[in-house]
Amino acid sequence: MKLQQLRYIWEVARHQLNVSQTAQTLYTSQPGISKQIRLLEDELGVEIFVRSGKHLTEVTPAGKVILGMAASVLRQCESIKQVALEFSDDQRGTLSVATTHTQARYRLPSVVSAFIQHYPEVKLQMQQGSPQQIAAMVADGSVDLAIATEALEHYSDLVLLPCYRWNRSIIVPQGHPLSLLQRVEIENLAEYPLVTYTFGFTGRSRLDEAFAAMHVTPRIAFTATDADVIKTYVRLGLGVGIIASMAFDMRTDTELVALPADHLFAASTTVIGLRKGTFLRAYLYHFIATFAPHLSRERVDAAMQAHSREEVEALWTDLQLPSY
Repeated sequence: MKLQQLRYIWEVARHQLNVSQTAQTLYTSQPGISKQIRLLEDELGVEIFVRSGKHLTEVTPAGKVILGMAASVLRQCESIKQVALEFSDDQRGTLSVATTHTQARYRLPSVVSAFIQHYPEVKLQMQQGSPQQIAAMVADGSVDLAIATEALEHYSDLVLLPCYRWNRSIIVPQGHPLSLLQRVEIENLAEYPLVTYTFGFTGRSRLDEAFAAMHVTPRIAFTATDADVIKTYVRLGLGVGIIASMAFDMRTDTELVALPADHLFAASTTVIGLRKGTFLRAYLYHFIATFAPHLSRERVDAAMQAHSREEVEALWTDLQLPSY
């Protein structure tokens, strides 16, 4: 059994059993990958993939178990490499971060700028996606850490570190009837078409919960994955916007008015997700602490060494998170 063979079966599974695409990603040949998979199966005495002609169609029951163990082996190998790099040159390396548009646009610019100044030789890679895509990327080791508000909790092999709490604002054009009210209620919002986040993005579930609690059905006119698009359509008069408060900028959004909505919606918490068992390099601790200063190296280590998610959550019982 070779480490290369384990990497091949893992990458094939990650590419939806597309051997040709896997070969392109790994800069090797399709026949070479197929041959190594066959050799591994012959050695183990079981098939990892079901075949139809020359095509792989699904993973066998044995294959699912083997792939899980292969993933663990590959992660340990990567950790060994990171340990070696940390002791040979702690100022160089790569840090890959997956996050949503809202975090990348409104919360991360100053963090990234400070990090690059402190670690100019570390290559920082930023990937954006939906919360579900982000969670999958950190869970399978494609990135070092993920920053999001939703979806990360669905992966049991992730350690979640709370960063900050935030809520929403109602966005309307200058002079809109809602801007004349002392306090906007759910019933007032229900009178207008709404422009807000696509379900599964940026705490959208909190909005749906608030309307459901009042037995009111919102009139969703348009949804988008980022606040800039939502604000554009509010300016066009398509509807009333509901966005993360951090996404409203009084300096640039001068045609709009932000109305407080903290009394309408439960606050959301943005978290950092890390894979259990991952070796964390010094610059990764630095990045985390720059983004969330209360997440010291000691606190992060305590969370990574905890045996259950309940144990991790107990670490934050008395922690007062900042709000935005």
